[in-house]
Amino acid sequence: MESSAPSRHYEFVRDISCEKSSGFSSNVTDPSSSTTNDGIRKLSQTLIETSTCEENEIQMQETYFSVAIQVFIPFLIAGFGMVFAGLVLDRIQHLPVFEEITELVILTPPLLGLKGNLEMTLASRLSTHANLGRMDSFKQKWNMITANLMLTQCQAIVVGLLGSLVAVIMGGIRSNEVELAHVLLICASSLLTVSLASFVLGLVTSGAVVLSRLCHINPDNVATPIAASLGDITSLALLSWVSTALYDCIGKRDWVAPFIIVGYITVIPCWVWVAKHNVRTREVLYHGWTPILGAMLISSMGGLILDIMVSKFEGIARFQPLMNGVGGNLVAVHASRISTSLHKEQELGLCSSSLKTEEESIIFISPVSGFCGKEAHSRTARVLMTMVVPGHLIFLYTIVHIKGGNTSLSTIFVLAYLCAAVVQVATLLYVAYIMIHWMWKRKIDPDNSAIPYLTSMGDLLGISLLALAFQFLHLVIGNDSQLGD
Repeated sequence: MESSAPSRHYEFVRDISCEKSSGFSSNVTDPSSSTTNDGIRKLSQTLIETSTCEENEIQMQETYFSVAIQVFIPFLIAGFGMVFAGLVLDRIQHLPVFEEITELVILTPPLLGLKGNLEMTLASRLSTHANLGRMDSFKQKWNMITANLMLTQCQAIVVGLLGSLVAVIMGGIRSNEVELAHVLLICASSLLTVSLASFVLGLVTSGAVVLSRLCHINPDNVATPIAASLGDITSLALLSWVSTALYDCIGKRDWVAPFIIVGYITVIPCWVWVAKHNVRTREVLYHGWTPILGAMLISSMGGLILDIMVSKFEGIARFQPLMNGVGGNLVAVHASRISTSLHKEQELGLCSSSLKTEEESIIFISPVSGFCGKEAHSRTARVLMTMVVPGHLIFLYTIVHIKGGNTSLSTIFVLAYLCAAVVQVATLLYVAYIMIHWMWKRKIDPDNSAIPYLTSMGDLLGISLLALAFQFLHLVIGNDSQLGD
């Protein structure tokens, strides 16, 4: 009896530890007598805490190196995609349709921000489900991916239509005139662009999550950058192609734009029906509109700033997708990892930490704790911050190489640009920790709500800091040829 008791006790402790580490709870019955329950419980708790501390230390060490390895390659791929997107935007701003209908420039940041509102949110949501074992079988993958693709189609159509109307209103306030043909062109271009881009990027994102699980890679580290790698350039290419084609139809085939608008509005109930019949997307369908609509409005304000600054500094257009995209990619990785960690460790609405004693200190931490703390999320933030300067340098001089002498970067320009980039990313990472824990405490799933707000804030903050950098350089240098032109 004495030799078997420790064995039973070890199994009891191991079961509890496994359940705690997996994030699930169950009723465990101790086979020992009631007189020894208290002693066993205390010893069990001690062993559990010791084991948990050792596991957390190992996990933090693995996270520190694995994040650097797994994030940097997709981060580079996404960065080069944003470089080409900036060059595309620099070119399409001179198209006749963009020069005549300036509302398309205002519409550009909200459309590019949709990758954060929809595709990156989709990547975060699917990564969490995959890490929790809800996409292991083929049937689970099919149901989850199909429902989420239909959900993103529904969201894309609604947000694309509203975003175009906001761009029309902002452009009308600025120019004091609105033409019906231009309004129809903007709405139709927006709907067709967001629908096609959302479908293609949704497939790419879903494939990235599934492939990551097959390769035993954490999809939180790679899915969101991959979702953004083709997002900007795909959206810009589609917008320029569709708007140019519809611009040529004005006065010849005026029925095309209204037909596209009516067609997309008609199919919305079909996508709603599919998303409604999946338990994992039903809640997002009912309660996930506030984040993407709020993010769309925030990005539209950034679009208005871009429209004003493009007329003053022509070279700013080629750097805008890069500045906004890098910040959005890094904060999306951070947000996705924090959200998955919370889903694994505790129930929605509960917020606890072994390193904090006061409840509010878990949510509202200082910047020093956010970047220099011992927790895994602080380590991740440090790793992500180390990628900002070398990543931007690689992307900046890639632009110089591609432009082949048409773009010159002075030392003061590079320093001002990097300062703006570092401030943007540091602010976003710090806000991400507070926002996600605040949402979790109030039973708001951050997988569905956090990334849209964070990426749209990154868009507004990025273009604002970039505009300040260009304005500062204009005052100091006084030569526009040194402002990235």
